[in-house]
Amino acid sequence: MGDPGSVGDPGLVVGEDGLARPVWASVDPMLRDYYDTEWGMPVRDEQGLFERLSLEAFQSGLSWATILRKRPAFRTAFDGFDPEAVARYDERDVERLMADAGIVRNRAKVLATIRNAGATLALREDPDGDLARFVWSFRPADTPRPRTYADVPTTSAESVALSKALKRKGFAFVGPTTMYALMEAVGIVDTHLLGSHRRGTSGVWPA
Repeated sequence: MGDPGSVGDPGLVVGEDGLARPVWASVDPMLRDYYDTEWGMPVRDEQGLFERLSLEAFQSGLSWATILRKRPAFRTAFDGFDPEAVARYDERDVERLMADAGIVRNRAKVLATIRNAGATLALREDPDGDLARFVWSFRPADTPRPRTYADVPTTSAESVALSKALKRKGFAFVGPTTMYALMEAVGIVDTHLLGSHRRGTSGVWPA
């Protein structure tokens, strides 16, 4: 990328293409592409939300780059995160997943993903709607406007409420911090730094 220049915000750098990005998305091509094309864009379908929720759970305690590099293997291992398929997994599938070096082999997280698939199917009968509509119902009235990473929250009243509501519905590994990361990733809140070329591009929130 060459020698990126500052844009006056310690959280942003300008690349060779003239676009301002956060430091974490300014060097690694994989992370840059993810930031430019996917992170913070609305995900409103059940399977897409189930995949993001599952990957956020697996990310707990690890870097997002690790999960992103393994995402193709995760998709293969978990039948494209089809909740109907995953909900049918039995002990043989658990052992298959635990032997798969392409994914994060954490038994508690594997079991939580299977459990969450069943909870996702159960939500289809819920008056509050399927997983996507349920999660999006916790969209706040406003979104942060961070200038630096110190300004970016890690939880919110809405992520705490979403965490509690999902736990009541039978979901696991859905703590408030994990749920806030999910809300950022799927566009429910916009935590792009002010000055980033992605700020306000989701169509959900103004810049």
